[in-house]
Amino acid sequence: MIYPLTGLSIRANQMSSGQSDIMLSSQPQMALDGVRNQIRSIPLENIAALAKSAFNNKEIIPLWFGEGDVTTPEFIGRAIYDAMLAGNTFYSHQNGIPEFRQIMADYLTGLNAAPVEMARITVTSGGMPAIMLAVQLTVNAGDNVIIIDPVWPNITGIVQMVGGQTRSVRMDLTDDGWILDVEKVAAACDGRTKAIFFASPGNPTGAVLSVEVQKQLLDLGRKTGIWIISDEVYCRMSFDQIVVPSFLDISEPEDRVLIVNSFSKSWSMTGSRLGWIVHPPSLEATMALMVQYTTSGTTTYLQYGGMAAIREGEEFVKFMTGYCRKGMEIVCDALDEIPRVTLRRRPTAAMYAFFEIDGMEDSKQACLDILESSKVGLAPGYFFGKGSEKFLRLCFCRSPEQLQVAMERLKAALR
Repeated sequence: MIYPLTGLSIRANQMSSGQSDIMLSSQPQMALDGVRNQIRSIPLENIAALAKSAFNNKEIIPLWFGEGDVTTPEFIGRAIYDAMLAGNTFYSHQNGIPEFRQIMADYLTGLNAAPVEMARITVTSGGMPAIMLAVQLTVNAGDNVIIIDPVWPNITGIVQMVGGQTRSVRMDLTDDGWILDVEKVAAACDGRTKAIFFASPGNPTGAVLSVEVQKQLLDLGRKTGIWIISDEVYCRMSFDQIVVPSFLDISEPEDRVLIVNSFSKSWSMTGSRLGWIVHPPSLEATMALMVQYTTSGTTTYLQYGGMAAIREGEEFVKFMTGYCRKGMEIVCDALDEIPRVTLRRRPTAAMYAFFEIDGMEDSKQACLDILESSKVGLAPGYFFGKGSEKFLRLCFCRSPEQLQVAMERLKAALR
């Protein structure tokens, strides 16, 4: 018998006589010592850890998370509530309620250039589980994933959790914004590369991959058998078009392409944890099996909220995009007045400003100093990949009044 927390062991062959030999190990064993190396090696430091000490401080203007201050619209909340009262509280279909999947397929068919059939849609408990499913589907221990950065840091942890490795390919910052050189992506691939991950529009940059670049990535994937994982969560938050270019426009149904999306941003449903993944139709049963072994299915009544969001939410999507655009203008106008700040080009999508500070070497310490002096919470650039140590990320999905106060404070802090 082993007691791992204390290192205490008892020889079982002597238990029958009522006697035992007790041996104490020289070092107490901690529970953490028994955790897989892949989990233990993931840094505990993240944006949430930075913000934890200030969660309940009402003086702070929190611009560090990818979350706005607009609550979920009433018609979505009502649909969820009504679904609960109607008894839709039992297990659901593992790919999602068929009616919901068909609504999603019709929505994507109308939004993009190519039709999408229901067999390609699996509903997930948010965008994060969709990404986790995509990585679990494609990556074995020891394989690697090419990650296009600057990028939201959670993808790195997900790859590590399954025993994979990450390889960073950084976008180039030019006067025209962030540009991806696909030749650099190809050069980073080898025989153990199983997937290429990127977000378009990007978090934290707001960068949108052009159709030409997407076609180059798709061609690379087809030639090598490498999967493309496209995070399109911000696809409707474009300031100059209804929707940004999608891999759904250029790929065939059975291409090795996985597209993840979420209701969190455009429908302001971050707390509801509802998303979806578009996959080849031949994987429909496989995805159902994977959902069975992870969540057993997305919360049933929340899916009725998703149906309402698609059926009735187009005006709200337009509102959210306009809300973010107004926030972007307030923030970028103020950043232009700060001599130490460099913002090569204003973002054309998403909800973030990602800007460089002259003379700043440690973005974490800078965020702590700004938090202390101005009561504004920002995210340090180093979370988003190597080369971003002099950058800060600011979420501008907030009320104009709050952003104006925050920017006046930042002007003073960064003068």
